[in-house]
Amino acid sequence: MTNSPNNQTPVIPSKPIETKYRRITPPLPAPGSHAMLADSQKYEPRSMQGQPPIAWDRAEGFNVYDAAGNKWLDFSSGVLVANAGHSHPAIADAIVKQVKRGLLHNYCFPGELRITLARRLCELAPEPLKKAFLLSTGSEATECAVKLMRTHGRKIDTRKDVIVSFTNAFHGRTLGAQMIGGIPALKEWIGHLDPSMIQVPFPDGFRCTDISFEGFLRQLEQAGLSADRVAGVIAETYQGGGASFGPPAYFQQMRKWCDQHQILLTFDEVQAGFGRCGTMWGFEHYGTVPDLMCLGKGISSSLPVSAVVGRPDVMDLYPPGSMTSTHTGNPICMAAALANIDVILKEKLVENSARVGEVLHRELWKQLKPFDSRIGAIHGKGLVAGVHVIKDESQTPDPELAHDVVWHAVGRGLMLFAPVGVKGGTIKICPPLCITEEAVTEGVSVIAEAFAECLK
Repeated sequence: MTNSPNNQTPVIPSKPIETKYRRITPPLPAPGSHAMLADSQKYEPRSMQGQPPIAWDRAEGFNVYDAAGNKWLDFSSGVLVANAGHSHPAIADAIVKQVKRGLLHNYCFPGELRITLARRLCELAPEPLKKAFLLSTGSEATECAVKLMRTHGRKIDTRKDVIVSFTNAFHGRTLGAQMIGGIPALKEWIGHLDPSMIQVPFPDGFRCTDISFEGFLRQLEQAGLSADRVAGVIAETYQGGGASFGPPAYFQQMRKWCDQHQILLTFDEVQAGFGRCGTMWGFEHYGTVPDLMCLGKGISSSLPVSAVVGRPDVMDLYPPGSMTSTHTGNPICMAAALANIDVILKEKLVENSARVGEVLHRELWKQLKPFDSRIGAIHGKGLVAGVHVIKDESQTPDPELAHDVVWHAVGRGLMLFAPVGVKGGTIKICPPLCITEEAVTEGVSVIAEAFAECLK
């Protein structure tokens, strides 16, 4: 990849594009955004770099625009947030209405919108998940779940404090969330890891070929752990880095084992909930229900909102005033989330995710077939997919090729975020749930074109 004359702003390979869903006028990034991008490098931490250098100006439905008028078909949903589509009028109107009402913050004092959203989430959740705690970020939600699991376990036995999670898992970027995460590189800074937080292989059938629940039990045995030491198990419903699901039978057996040993089971639904997987909750694909679920991202399709929804006896472990958050239930965020849920239900976006998701996965398998030798697996359900890019039959991830494919696709008018997953070798696909079959098919064709160009 080449650089711009100032040697700071990377140039995305591009050519003129004009279709129903895409419009690109080279060069990219647009010359008018170079000063902004330079300021980003000057004033923001280096960690904020790494995405394709496109300065978003506005976004509507499943399209993103820059200030120069370039138009992208969005396969990112702004990292799985815009489930209802970008800037949905009903959500925007709800936000404006609440701003004009004159209440921007109310801490933990009773508020109609917060209580209404809690009730709404409990109505949508299956039994026994009938209490909800509203927060701001997914990391907060997973940290809260860890706190509740460990507190519940220690009430049974002070030695019952182990939290089991999975290798390659991502649960957020705060201290506790990264300790239960399964990506060693993200934990190097911690230095003193909690020895009672352990990871076992996730049964995706690709990176881990043992998909039996007996394999899970063997891993615990090898770690010297008995069930009476385990307080909780937390799993991403699908592993975010690769859109990888486990087998239903595995998690059904996990549910029975947890019940047998008074262990809490948590599904991290931050990426999976609100229709993303073609079901309201991603764990519906497993035919089982957790004790706690963590929600975020698609809960509002816009503003920072997250939640933990769980069994009342677990949610009530802490007395008044001892499990709170400064911005819990911010009224503007609550208004956005309530409007978002209404949109998802009224516009049948869960059903659209299931229907168009079938097209997405069919087209990925069909259009990427010529590149089989460089694709180890295609995972996902509904409108989330992970294309696992590999170097050869050894299944070694190929982050360089994945990166180049993403950059070339963005140059062709398809918005993707930087590759994720094991060693950054997975191209993540997650369009807004309002996308059409025609648009999904065109988007996959752009990825195929990018592979062809990069493998010349």
